[in-house]
Amino acid sequence: MRLRENGILAESQRQSSKPKRIPLSAAVFVISLLGVVAATAVPPGESGLSFVPESVVEDLGAPGLEALPPEPTLPFVYNERIRSGDTLQSIFRRLGVADEQAWAFMNTSKEANQVLRQLRAGRSLVAMVAPDGKLVSLNLPVSRSSERFVVKREGDAFALSGSSEADIDTLVEMRGGVITHSLFGATDAAGVPDSVASRFAEIFGTQIDFSRDIRSGDRFSVVYETIYDSGVPVRTGRILAAEFENQGDTYRVVLHREADGNEVYYTPDGRGLNQAFLRYPLEFTRISSNFGRRMHPIHKRWRSHNGTDFAAPTGTPVKASSDGRVSFVGTQNGYGKTVVIRHRDGYSTLYAHLNGFAKGVHKGQRVRQGDPIAYVGMTGWATGPHLHYEIRINNVPHDPLKIALPPVKPLEGKALAEFRAVAEPMLDRLALLNHQPTTLAARGD
Repeated sequence: MRLRENGILAESQRQSSKPKRIPLSAAVFVISLLGVVAATAVPPGESGLSFVPESVVEDLGAPGLEALPPEPTLPFVYNERIRSGDTLQSIFRRLGVADEQAWAFMNTSKEANQVLRQLRAGRSLVAMVAPDGKLVSLNLPVSRSSERFVVKREGDAFALSGSSEADIDTLVEMRGGVITHSLFGATDAAGVPDSVASRFAEIFGTQIDFSRDIRSGDRFSVVYETIYDSGVPVRTGRILAAEFENQGDTYRVVLHREADGNEVYYTPDGRGLNQAFLRYPLEFTRISSNFGRRMHPIHKRWRSHNGTDFAAPTGTPVKASSDGRVSFVGTQNGYGKTVVIRHRDGYSTLYAHLNGFAKGVHKGQRVRQGDPIAYVGMTGWATGPHLHYEIRINNVPHDPLKIALPPVKPLEGKALAEFRAVAEPMLDRLALLNHQPTTLAARGD
């Protein structure tokens, strides 16, 4: 440092014979710097410590180690979903079970065989398996019920410990998102199950054409149930409330259980979302014959055709087009196998040329819109499998494709008050998904 400083001063003297003035601040800086160097400098070979260090050596004994067993003895616990197509063999293979006694017991037990024949994908099983592959216990769901089939090892044999109630929970989940390309793309990105997305499209299907009407920036919100079996989600339940914002228009619905147990979606002001009748009571391939006069394909003469014919494969389910009560089940001449349902306000519907009737359908039975009542066939005067469908008002046939179908009656009085009490928390959930406050007065559509 000192040599470099002298070199700088010598060079300055060669350049000019006149002395140069150094600013006071610079001088103070140089003096301070030199002071720091002098204060911190330590000559080589000197310690500079104010004490003499001493070495301390202490003998620490080796820690005691507890000998571990050569192999684990506790069983492994498995909790997983049943897969589509699972059998006892595939379950044992996946769990690492190598137990001839367990295999023999499960194959000879009548109760075990019945449970194994009714395994449903998505539900949970719980098993305990020893490290050597021996089955300690197995807990399986019993069909659609909440009971469980439990088998446990007792020495060299197995015994049923009796059915136990499953740990079934129903939780309410909420999801929302913004559409960029398609509804199903947006619901998938938001983690909405496919079954919920499909039901969402069905609910709003009478107001919105999801193949043509949706735009980028449209929003959706949905509140739905998820069923958990022993902590594992196994299926979805009902949609409790839903909202769709399409091109600036907002549609909202809340599920409401009516006094007779029927569950219907209503708008926040108590209006039924859907029509009281379905125009198409089945999934069909084409309309093979319209309402009106036509040349009869069998009698070869002009006759009145009092309904619409929907061509569909034999066995296609036929649904009740509206709530009502079955007034006839049987065979009617050229109609073949037929079902007639009477509805409110003088309406009735007829379904003909059926292949058979749904289980339990009988005269006097009450049915709901969408309930399966029969299957497509070609009984009676028919040249191919199809459904002949009629809508009658006071027993006078009308064209099912042109008649102005009545809406669901709006809620009034006590029923409306009960609905509002149910709708309040559901609408609050939808508002939470959209991050905006709502009031009941502003919830009408």
